[in-house]
Amino acid sequence: MGITCHLFIACLAASSGALAFHLPRQQKLHATRCGSASDDAQEFISQNYPSAYKLLSKNNDAMKAINKSESGFTIFAANEKAFESLGDKKRSQLNDVRNEEVTEKIAAYHVIAEPVTDKMLFNSGGVITLGGQVPCERSTSGGMFGMGGKEDGGVTINGSKVVKTEEFSEDGKLCIVHEVDGLVSPQILWRYADQLRIPGSK
Repeated sequence: MGITCHLFIACLAASSGALAFHLPRQQKLHATRCGSASDDAQEFISQNYPSAYKLLSKNNDAMKAINKSESGFTIFAANEKAFESLGDKKRSQLNDVRNEEVTEKIAAYHVIAEPVTDKMLFNSGGVITLGGQVPCERSTSGGMFGMGGKEDGGVTINGSKVVKTEEFSEDGKLCIVHEVDGLVSPQILWRYADQLRIPGSK
């Protein structure tokens, strides 16, 4: 069906009504703007998540998916706090010309070339981004040392939590922006920073 989410048995149960998922009302927003869905989504990201937009703009395939996708797209937009938490060194590495390949790869993990809603994320075990597969897990609260917590209705993407979601729709095209509190790309990519190329890449 073209959906990139890898759904498990729990998802099949959800589609039959056995499970229900509802984000808190303030977390899910629906845009009502006057431009195209794609343009509105890009404007929204550039204004609210400038560091994420700068990162995305460094990957031509990501921008092509955003501008050319007929059905829509999904963006994981790391908020400004997430970039601050990277520290000076990693932020500098993202802007270093030596790290163009690493930066492009990191950006690719934040784009899916079709719409994936919060409910799909919640009921999936992972999604396929332009960069590759990343795991999705239901977030928990409470407990100690990662044990004994209870599901809180949220979802994490490779450990980064979805804070809120905004949807832009027009003529059957759905563009979705999930704000996340951290980068969703694999940590191992940073190992190749300050090198000329990622080993094994073209």
